[in-house]
Amino acid sequence: MTSIAHLRKSYERAELSEDASHADPLLQFEQWLHEAISAEIPEPNAMTVATVASDLRPSTRVVLIKGYDQRGITWFTNYESRKGQELAGNPYAALQFHWVELERVVRIEGLVEKVSEEESDTYFHSRPLDSRIGAWASPQSQVISGRAVLVANAAKYGAKFLLNPPRPPHWGGYRLRPDNWQFWQGRKSRLHDRLRYTLSDAVNPASDPVWLRERLAP
Repeated sequence: MTSIAHLRKSYERAELSEDASHADPLLQFEQWLHEAISAEIPEPNAMTVATVASDLRPSTRVVLIKGYDQRGITWFTNYESRKGQELAGNPYAALQFHWVELERVVRIEGLVEKVSEEESDTYFHSRPLDSRIGAWASPQSQVISGRAVLVANAAKYGAKFLLNPPRPPHWGGYRLRPDNWQFWQGRKSRLHDRLRYTLSDAVNPASDPVWLRERLAP
């Protein structure tokens, strides 16, 4: 059996230079995301969300990005889940995309806020019917006696709402407003490329954000 301590991979697919990268991290993220989608890698829209509870214990989980723009990165979930409870107590979070096949990682940090009810409604009603019923059926992060609880709940809410379930009041979107981005590109000999974008404190709300781009040692 191979020891995990001896697993090695040489990263040689690409490079990330200051001259070739975008000055705006959102544009750099958009480029890499589109390249991940074009490469047809498994679930390029999957991202890890890290939150911290009131007892300072961190936790992570994988969710799917559902939108991005100058306002931030958006995903949807159960507000009463563990991540929802932790965000209610500490609204700062971190996101990470790991596109293994492209030897790339994107890390994003910032303040999280709920999206508008209208935005949550619009996305909820765009989901498949079984996913909308599932939002009612699953008391996310709560202990249940078995899978039969979910099946019974799905049947109950399916019969109740038929083809038009409303959005549950405990379900909706979050948006992380980035103030720190990091882009990591694997390179040979562990001399990886790593660029950090930090939001300038001297930002005029009426103007575009100003980002400080710096290279970090890997």
